[in-house]
Amino acid sequence: MPLSCDSAAATTAFTEQRSAAMVPPPLVLLLALAAAALAEPLRFVDCGSKDGSIQEVNVSPCPTQPCQLVKGTSYSINVTFSSKIESQGSKAKVYGEMLHVDIPFPIPEPDGCKSGIQCPIQKGHSYSYLNKLPVKSEYPSIKLIVKWELVDDQDQMLFCWKIPVQITS
Repeated sequence: MPLSCDSAAATTAFTEQRSAAMVPPPLVLLLALAAAALAEPLRFVDCGSKDGSIQEVNVSPCPTQPCQLVKGTSYSINVTFSSKIESQGSKAKVYGEMLHVDIPFPIPEPDGCKSGIQCPIQKGHSYSYLNKLPVKSEYPSIKLIVKWELVDDQDQMLFCWKIPVQITS
C-alpha cells in the first residue's frame, strides 16, 4: 500500500525520533567522561618545588579528601606544572609519609620522560605529568600522607606535593 503524505511524514518523524533516541547513550557517556575530566583539582601542599611550579594536581578517582585508596586498585595521577629550568630527564619518587618518616612507595614508571613529559624539559614550558598509583592488596589499612616528587637530572625538585589519603579494603 503506497504511503500518503501524512503517512510518509509520520514515518519520517518516527525514524528521526528513533535515531535521536539512539544518540543519547553515547552522548551521555561522553558527558559523564567530560564531567570526570572536569573534576575539581585536589588541594595539595607544595613540599619544596624548587625547579618547577605546580598549577594543578588531580588524582582519579578521588571525589573527596582525604582520598580513599582501595587496595587492589590503581589511581591516575595528573600534575600540570611549569619548569623553571632545563633538564634532559626527570625521575619520580613517591613516598608514604607516616609520623614524619618517608617510606618509599613503588610506582610502575618512575621515568618522567615516559610519563607524559616531552624531554628534554625546557625552561618556561608547561607540562602534564601522567602516572599511575597502584595500591597493593597487601598494604595495611591506614591513614597517611602521599608525597610525590619529580626530580630533574641534577636531583633538584621540579615538583613536590603532598595529599592525605586513607588506604581501605
